[in-house]
Amino acid sequence: MVFLISCKTRKIDNIEQANNNLLKKGIMKFFIDTANLEQIKEAQALGVLDGVTTNPSLMAKEGISGKHKILNHYSAICNLVDGDVSAEVIATDLEGMIREGEELAALHPQIVVKLPMIADGVKACKYFTGKGIRTNVTLVFSLGQALLAAKAGATYVSPFLGRLDDISTDGLHLISEIRIIYDNYGFETEILAASIRNTMHVINCAKIGANVMTGPLSSITGLLKHPLTDSGLAQFLADYSKGNG
Repeated sequence: MVFLISCKTRKIDNIEQANNNLLKKGIMKFFIDTANLEQIKEAQALGVLDGVTTNPSLMAKEGISGKHKILNHYSAICNLVDGDVSAEVIATDLEGMIREGEELAALHPQIVVKLPMIADGVKACKYFTGKGIRTNVTLVFSLGQALLAAKAGATYVSPFLGRLDDISTDGLHLISEIRIIYDNYGFETEILAASIRNTMHVINCAKIGANVMTGPLSSITGLLKHPLTDSGLAQFLADYSKGNG
């Protein structure tokens, strides 16, 4: 009898812990990974956008170069959306990252300073945490890197799902294991699944508890599509026309 009660109590405790973990995670956020203002506007208009991530490659893709233009573009993005906007430093040394990061953070309250997962990036993350400046540690490909980012107080950690898949490594497995470690110790760092390539990446990240996904516009709008929705709507409209033509 005592054993049964003990098992039941343990089960209740596990359920309560699971519920607490869910409350910590909150609602899954959708970020768009682009510097294209029109795509950001389209995602925002859908009503489900929670933020934006950018990087130097995405800026270059839109033909945005030069410090002044890049900073102005970050401000323009912040004015389009209500959520966080990750802006990446270019420097790879601690002093340079701190200087650039402070300048980026001063642009707008929505800015999250994006730092590379290198030794000085971790140091910069710890520095910004102490200053109350939010950070996104990027280019994460291992559990050790994710653990270091959380220890340094990163707001977000960005494991690159698609790039791992490209080299025949299970990116989803990495995210699921990061989730376990963060839940084990109550880390508040949010898992931002990056390098999302398709809608199934989004769905699977939702299943394993990623706090955020960031991907192209197609990975968001693709969730709308299903052939049975299209055929069902066409049938409804056709039947309506027959009776009300």
